[in-house]
Amino acid sequence: MARILVVEDEDNIAIALEFLLARDGHAHSRLSEGSAALAAIRDERPDLVLLDVMLPDMSGYEVVAVLRADPGLSGVRILLMTARGSVVERRRGLALGADGFIAKPFELSELRAEMTRLLS
Repeated sequence: MARILVVEDEDNIAIALEFLLARDGHAHSRLSEGSAALAAIRDERPDLVLLDVMLPDMSGYEVVAVLRADPGLSGVRILLMTARGSVVERRRGLALGADGFIAKPFELSELRAEMTRLLS
C-alpha cells in the first residue's frame, strides 16, 4: 500500500482525490499549503505527492525546487496537478524535477494510470 500526500487547497478536488485514494486502498493525508507539505514530506517520506501548482503560500513549482535541491528528499515522487495545463507549464514542472504532470480537470483513469506509473 502506497503512502500518498495530497497537497491541494481546493476542497472539492481534495475530497474527490481522497475518496479515490481510499477506494484504491492507499494511505493518504492532505495539506493545503506548500510550506506545510515540505515539513510533512521531510517527516513522513510519502511514496507519492499529488501536488497542486497554485497554492496560497508557495507554488508547487517552488515545492518541487526545494525537494530536488535536498539530496535526502530528491527521490520523493511528485505528480504536479494544475488547471493551467499548457505545454509551457508542463515543461517547467518537468524541468524542475517533477516526475509527472496532469492537467485539471482530469479523468480518474488518467490519474490512476499516472499514479501506477510513478509508484511502480
